[in-house]
Amino acid sequence: MTEITSYWWVLLIVFFILFYKFVLRVFFGMVIVPEDKIGLVTKKFVLFGTDKSLPDGRIIATKGEAGYQAKTLAPGLYWGMWIWQYIVDMTSFTLIPEGKIGLVLSKDGKEIPTGRILARKVDSDNFQDATAFLNNGGQKGRQTAFITTGSYRINTFLFEIVIADQIKIYENMIGIVTALDGEPIPQGQIAGKFVEGHNNFQDFDKFLDKGGNRGLQPQVMLAGSYYINTWGILIEQNPMTDVPIGYVGVVISYIGEDGQDVTGDTFKHGNIVSKGQRGVWMEPFGPGKYALNKYTTKLEAVPTTNLVLNWANARSESHDLDKNLSTITVRSKDGFPFNLDVAQIIHVPANEAPKVIARFGSMNNLVSQVLEPTIGNYFRNSAQDSDVISFLSTRKERQESAKNHIKLVLDEYNVNAVDTLIGDIVPPDSLMKTLTDRKLAEEEQKTYQTQRMAQEQRQGMEKETAIADMQKEIVRASQSVEIAQRTADATVKKAEGDATSLKLNVNAEAEATKMRANAEAEATKARAGAQAEATKLTASAEAERISKTGLAEAEKIMAIGKSTAEAYQLQVTAMGGDNFTKYKVTEEIGKGNIKVIPDVLITGNGGSDGSISGLLGLKLMEMMDTDKNVKNPKK
Repeated sequence: MTEITSYWWVLLIVFFILFYKFVLRVFFGMVIVPEDKIGLVTKKFVLFGTDKSLPDGRIIATKGEAGYQAKTLAPGLYWGMWIWQYIVDMTSFTLIPEGKIGLVLSKDGKEIPTGRILARKVDSDNFQDATAFLNNGGQKGRQTAFITTGSYRINTFLFEIVIADQIKIYENMIGIVTALDGEPIPQGQIAGKFVEGHNNFQDFDKFLDKGGNRGLQPQVMLAGSYYINTWGILIEQNPMTDVPIGYVGVVISYIGEDGQDVTGDTFKHGNIVSKGQRGVWMEPFGPGKYALNKYTTKLEAVPTTNLVLNWANARSESHDLDKNLSTITVRSKDGFPFNLDVAQIIHVPANEAPKVIARFGSMNNLVSQVLEPTIGNYFRNSAQDSDVISFLSTRKERQESAKNHIKLVLDEYNVNAVDTLIGDIVPPDSLMKTLTDRKLAEEEQKTYQTQRMAQEQRQGMEKETAIADMQKEIVRASQSVEIAQRTADATVKKAEGDATSLKLNVNAEAEATKMRANAEAEATKARAGAQAEATKLTASAEAERISKTGLAEAEKIMAIGKSTAEAYQLQVTAMGGDNFTKYKVTEEIGKGNIKVIPDVLITGNGGSDGSISGLLGLKLMEMMDTDKNVKNPKK
């Protein structure tokens, strides 16, 4: 027992070592705050002083009052925090992750003014200095300010931190902003006024300081990431407004000051104002994407290319402006109803688009209020002035007339009428059958005429073919005649050539003889000139004789014939024609030794067999002559 008592101090040291923090806390008021913690202090009572209670409505002590203390203990060693007087709670730092923000709710502070929902920002080192927050007039409730990504020593007795996502607006989108706090929207407006300098609503206090209005805002936010206090700002994402190629966008603004009409006195169908004012803006937007607030502005797309509208049940264009148009039913002068398809091509100039929208509000209204009644009534009136057949046959003229009429009408509405086209015309079935039957009969008649003409042409062709076939023979005969003619001409030419040759030969021979005679005469100069002259005369006489012999013979024959003919003529005149003929016959019989009386005379007895006897006699004579010819063939 004595030994145990002697070692009591050892037990005391072991106890101190094991429970030194508790001992130091109790006897010395020591508090150690770790590096990743802060100490939240609660004071149980006040030892000295008479007025150490918290003011009414306060829960956080800033001047040493009992209760939750505004001042926190940073990481480190503290003394005098007696366990019987202070409670120190260790809490972690407030951590705001990447892509998040911390929205702050204050549990103590001044009251928020009536009509406001958010407490205004005060200087408090991002809410890490609770004493400064309260002393600088910080208000209780939801704060306009917030803390961004990082670690903070936040007194959670005073502040509650709500983690919220960072606002991201995606590509080709816009953020439409609605403020939940601020001044009321001016009377007569649907959105607040335009405020600058708040960095896309990320500094909500500046927005409020510059008189920003609660409610719908005229500004929009483009694609990007933003630190937005969602207790004060609501963001609605919408696609950007697209103006396609071939269109212009006419802007109708519902906000802004009332502007003066810029069209002058000539246009009386609505206010067209400058950009930024309330009304239809004078300058339309070209093709592209625009960040327009759909609640404060409206963009009406107006096609500037040629636009085709079809009055036809089975056809509608991609723009759908003609989706409610249908085939026009008209009635002719003769009482027949028939259907008519019409296509109208229009063009709205870009600079006239605002006037069209100011007058009608939309392209659909232009179609339904102007084009549909104008075109329908025109063709109904036109059909009543004509019967169906005439309407069909004068389609081209009626189309041109409709084009001119509709152009005049649309010019008054700042729209250009490019063309009016009549499509299918569908008369009644009964009338169509009559017309079809008539047409078939006409076509059959044409067919018969064509067939008849074909037969006539075939006959003509066969005739021409026969003539062509005969033409071969004609050509062959003609060629034969031509060949004979050419042969005769050749013979004549040959004879002429021979005669010419003979003449040349004779001339040559004569010349040769002359030359020989001359030579002989020269050689025999001694001969007498008389002999030479005689020889020369003889040669010339011989040549003359040879050349004139043929001519003399011909003249002789002609003279004989002529004299004979003249003698015969004189004998006929002297004897008479018949006597002269008998004389010449007798003369010729005598010259030819012709037997007038036969050598043997065969006669009959006059009976019935006389003819037979005569025939037998003739036959016998023929046999005798034949026998003589056989024996004497040379005769």
